[in-house]
Amino acid sequence: MTPDRVDRYLARIGYDGSRDPTLETLRTLHLAHLYSVPFENLDIHWGQRIVLDEDVLFRKIVEARRGGFCYELNGLFAVLLSALGFDVTMLSARVVNSEDVPGPEFEHMALLVAVEGAHWLADVGFGESSRWPLDLAARREQASEVNLDHVYRIGESNGVMTMSHRSSGGEWRRGYLFTLVARELADYEPMCVVQQTSPDSHFVRHTVCSLATSDGRKSLSADRFIVTRSGGRTEREVSPTDWNRVLLQEFGIEAPAGHPRP
Repeated sequence: MTPDRVDRYLARIGYDGSRDPTLETLRTLHLAHLYSVPFENLDIHWGQRIVLDEDVLFRKIVEARRGGFCYELNGLFAVLLSALGFDVTMLSARVVNSEDVPGPEFEHMALLVAVEGAHWLADVGFGESSRWPLDLAARREQASEVNLDHVYRIGESNGVMTMSHRSSGGEWRRGYLFTLVARELADYEPMCVVQQTSPDSHFVRHTVCSLATSDGRKSLSADRFIVTRSGGRTEREVSPTDWNRVLLQEFGIEAPAGHPRP
């Protein structure tokens, strides 16, 4: 990533702090990204192919001020971190569904960042990811100084790591399983095609646009706008004629001309 692109990316996420590759920089970048770039799958419902290419991702996320799903968000974030001098590795993860069953390899991308003598799990492309990177070696509950309603922990068994999470007063739930095998962006391409074309894919069956906030999260589905705030939740129906307005007002995304609600 060129210095000019680094500048534009950092402006996109509203970051003007230190660029030194330290843990504090990583934490602040991670949080700024989650607050600025939505997790969304709108291209699938707008009939636009998702391509895992650095130039394409930069144009979409930075220049067009869009979001994306895990391969796009973590894929481009990895390029930014590398350009800033961080040691970054892409990891393959298997998302655990509501029945506690893990999905296939490469279903999700997470990042391993080595900094200040430790390894950290960074993830700006998962709905229940921590606001700060997680200490990979710690086997205790972990929480950031923001969004304290959620805590996380890392487990390990026979070389397979687990990221688990729970909300305040809730039960622990496995988020995804992963190994520390280094991957490349191209390794995710086959599963990226499946995610955007298979009738069994969650992303094909459901529309999502979601953004972390300082005290919770806001999300737009096919017909609902949902806001969670410090454990509370509000929900309202969004009509087809109002959907594009909410998308632009709440997430800064303008639907392509002629595209109604997905």
